[in-house]
Amino acid sequence: MESLGEKLKEARVEKGLSFDQISRETNILIRYLEALETENFTVFPGEPYVIGFLKNYGAYLDLDVQKLISLYRAFRIQEQPIPVEQLLKHPPKFPKFIIPAAAVLLIACGIGWGVYYLLFVRERKPVDNKPSSRQPSEYVMEGNSMERRFYRSDSVLIPIDTSMYKLELANLGEVVTIRTPGGSVILDLSQEANIDLNNDGIPELRVTLADFAKNNADMGALLHFYLMDAAALYDIAAHGDQDIPYTSSPVSSSSTIVLPAAPSAFPFTLQASFQNYCMFRWEILDERDRRDRIERYLQRSDELNIQAQNGIRIWTSNAQAGKFQVIGGGRTIPVEIGGAGEVVVVDIRWIRDENNQFRLMLIRLETSTSPI
Repeated sequence: MESLGEKLKEARVEKGLSFDQISRETNILIRYLEALETENFTVFPGEPYVIGFLKNYGAYLDLDVQKLISLYRAFRIQEQPIPVEQLLKHPPKFPKFIIPAAAVLLIACGIGWGVYYLLFVRERKPVDNKPSSRQPSEYVMEGNSMERRFYRSDSVLIPIDTSMYKLELANLGEVVTIRTPGGSVILDLSQEANIDLNNDGIPELRVTLADFAKNNADMGALLHFYLMDAAALYDIAAHGDQDIPYTSSPVSSSSTIVLPAAPSAFPFTLQASFQNYCMFRWEILDERDRRDRIERYLQRSDELNIQAQNGIRIWTSNAQAGKFQVIGGGRTIPVEIGGAGEVVVVDIRWIRDENNQFRLMLIRLETSTSPI
């Protein structure tokens, strides 16, 4: 029978791809890629993860995904030998009606136990939110950003100037609770919070909850931390923790002009076409046209058209997975948001200068080469 692992490995080698490159562009950890090629499925948390990663990896290698899934299922069937007793035929020792009657009795007992368990036992059973046989870990953030899966009581040290500030994952339940120097922060999926670490009135750190399963502490929580640069700090210090349609200078040195000066701001469209895999998130700035934040896992040939009056904030796990251009004022301008494999957070928004003119600026709030 054709080997699933060999088929994946041959396709990867034929394309001259390394696990590091594939991991950056698909967001699949290297150990899972290696496990798929060696058919070591015991490292995955469950079969849905195997199927999901197999689909993404197969599509990335331009393979027939359905055929890969069929090979995987055939492999699983071969792993389960037929019990010897099913291969031996013995004449029944009991009257034929005994077996159906016993089956009905067992089913009735099972239903009764299930009802009893739900009504009486489960309510009294304490919930253990801590992964079994695991000691809490402490990490140190290096550079401007960090993304890691944390479990209950895990902590991270954030260096600011010459001081270290500790954040701890205090609880995992319906929401995630993070203990910070200024108090507890509560996040739900895809929510983010700005944290003032040194109590100077200006947040230095932004935390985003990228992934977690409610009331399943064993899955942990995927948290993304990044230090906020001068442009973001200026906006928050001057206007509070909200998005601003127009700001006067200063802006950070990592800003570039997209559209030249105009007497007034006008609507524009960000057009994106993707040639690779990435996680992509965006939201519209300014209260009057704000929409809920949207997050999608995008693949090759996907396209987006995002319209806004005042500005757009975007986050992507791979800055060169897509090609971007801004359409507005009768012009189409290509924009470059970062390099290959970079995690970036950028604003494309109108800025009012000292001459009361408006310029559409691309402002890099955060850039990191750390792998997802």
